[in-house]
Amino acid sequence: MHGVLLLDKPLGWSSNDALQKAKWLLRAEKAGHTGTLDPLATGVLPLCFGAATKFSQLQLDADKTYEAVARLGIKTSTGDAEGDVIEERPVKVTEEDVRNVVSRFAGLIRQIPPMHSALKKDGKALYEYARAGIEVEREAREVTIYKLNMALAPVDIAQPAIKMIVKCSKGTYIRTLGEDIGEALGCGAHLSALRRIETGGFDVSQCVTLDALEAMTEEERLKCLMPVESLLRDHTVVTLEAESAGRFLSGVRRRGAWPDKGPVAVYGPSIGAGPADRVLLGTAHVVADELIPGRLLSPLEIEQISRL
Repeated sequence: MHGVLLLDKPLGWSSNDALQKAKWLLRAEKAGHTGTLDPLATGVLPLCFGAATKFSQLQLDADKTYEAVARLGIKTSTGDAEGDVIEERPVKVTEEDVRNVVSRFAGLIRQIPPMHSALKKDGKALYEYARAGIEVEREAREVTIYKLNMALAPVDIAQPAIKMIVKCSKGTYIRTLGEDIGEALGCGAHLSALRRIETGGFDVSQCVTLDALEAMTEEERLKCLMPVESLLRDHTVVTLEAESAGRFLSGVRRRGAWPDKGPVAVYGPSIGAGPADRVLLGTAHVVADELIPGRLLSPLEIEQISRL
């Protein structure tokens, strides 16, 4: 089985639990997800199966878009609704206040990663230190906020909130962004809802839920899989003849009249019995008329894909 499943991760599930459920439903042997969503987050979680796992890093590195709600006036130990309340402050925030702070969090900003995160220090995840009551010094990291739309959205008179739409670079912590915005507004905040609505060109409208997947027949589930090359939509395409394709798959550089380019998706003729007239061989980049192999599919993977 080779392909990509766009899953709308349910609330309360870890990314790995959702992956294992989908893997079981599809009877897949090899699978991986493309970036963790917290249990309290929902939305787009691309799952890679078979040969697609070789290109999952592309989605890890992709820009992402989120919808989020930050509750004002309450800070928690984790920065979200899972943590204990550690501070409460009165909220006197206007729409003008919200508009005034937007510019402070747009563009290139610096964030200190939260203690409750999977980042590692001396081989140990930060959340492990946090659970042990240990605070670890963390260096601020640069991330980019490409778009930030914010507006007051009162939940009730006592607990106003901010609704946000954030398009950001990889490595951005929306929990931290919500906390920092709360501090800038002078009242503190924590994230009460988070939904990823887009990642690397994949939109939530393309996703399937676990409940829907479970209700399908096995054939219907397989039809939900997108092809492996859907992960390479932004790559320049190079197509090789059979002999050159075989050498490329052996890791040998090929020469041709290609402009310097990277990344490149490389295709060759089908070697299977199926209808495909070309199949993906792998990725590469071009330097000085040389096509330099990157991540390559195996001949068995290519044969299996060409039969789909």
